[in-house]
Amino acid sequence: MTRPIAKAIILIAISALYISATAKTHHKKSSHKEAPVYHYAQRSEAMQFADDVAERRGLDRAWVRRTIGQARLLSEVPRLVLPPPKGQPKNWAAYRARFVEPVRIRAGLRFWQDNAEALARAEKEYGVPAEIIVGIIGVETIYGQHMGGLRVIDALATLSFDFPDAHPRAAERRAFFQGELEQFLSLMERTGTDPQEPRGSYAGAMGLGQFMPSSWARWAVDFDGDGRIDLWRSPTDAIGSVANYFVAHGWHSGMATHYPVQFDAAQLRLDELLAPDILPTFSATSMASKGVQLLDGGGAHQGPLALVELQNGAAPPSYVAGTENFYAVTRYNWSSYYAMAVIELGRAVAAARP
Repeated sequence: MTRPIAKAIILIAISALYISATAKTHHKKSSHKEAPVYHYAQRSEAMQFADDVAERRGLDRAWVRRTIGQARLLSEVPRLVLPPPKGQPKNWAAYRARFVEPVRIRAGLRFWQDNAEALARAEKEYGVPAEIIVGIIGVETIYGQHMGGLRVIDALATLSFDFPDAHPRAAERRAFFQGELEQFLSLMERTGTDPQEPRGSYAGAMGLGQFMPSSWARWAVDFDGDGRIDLWRSPTDAIGSVANYFVAHGWHSGMATHYPVQFDAAQLRLDELLAPDILPTFSATSMASKGVQLLDGGGAHQGPLALVELQNGAAPPSYVAGTENFYAVTRYNWSSYYAMAVIELGRAVAAARP
């Protein structure tokens, strides 16, 4: 061994000892300030839930109890699922700017170039345009850059047993997350995956397309044909799974997502048109009779439509006529603002392609 190498090894060893000693000293000084780790093994209702899941799913009872018992309460998560304060105006222009911006467009362009074959195949097999799939994965995770760093088991347990009562639909949402926790446990057992390992969002969504466990179980596909579904490391699986999700939620091949509109102020019956929210309810003819003219060929559209309002803060709202395909995009995230961001990001990436 040469002298410089030996010297370097000695210095590294000394540094490691110093860091270790410093860490121990710091821990002694600050440990009294740290919140204790709370595991769900301490909660009787969590253990009862584990027993019920084991019986319903035919899973090993000890494994389910141990898995849920090792889950940790994430104290910051309940606050994140609360709706924004009432009276806070929505702003489509500001929302759009978060997603349809240069960094995401450049990342989307690279993603499209790297996965052009899979995107083309998904469009051919499922009828979902590549730009819609690209828009979803871009809005959800910036093409895999931000898939979430929380343990999924912790997030789902927290929202199953400590969902905030202040939420207007607390009981409904708590039941939803308990169902997702059950699906997650079943998925982990079926695939032989350590349930303590997967990382995701604070709501328990996973992978490039941020699938909840129930969505993974129902609509995720092995699009790369390697015998397993991996929505974290296989963009091809993620692309096929997003396309399959849309078909399952009513996507119509070849149909536009929305049309621009203009109003006839003398005939406009805005309150009546907005009453169904984003659920497609009106024909093009009935919308015209209520003062809404559909542009870009929308007047000839066959099928139900919805007048979609996008508020712009203190400025006047924007409006479009959403089709059944626009509604299908909102089944991924129940928000017209989200759907428009997905559509416009996908279009922006498509426009940037050479």
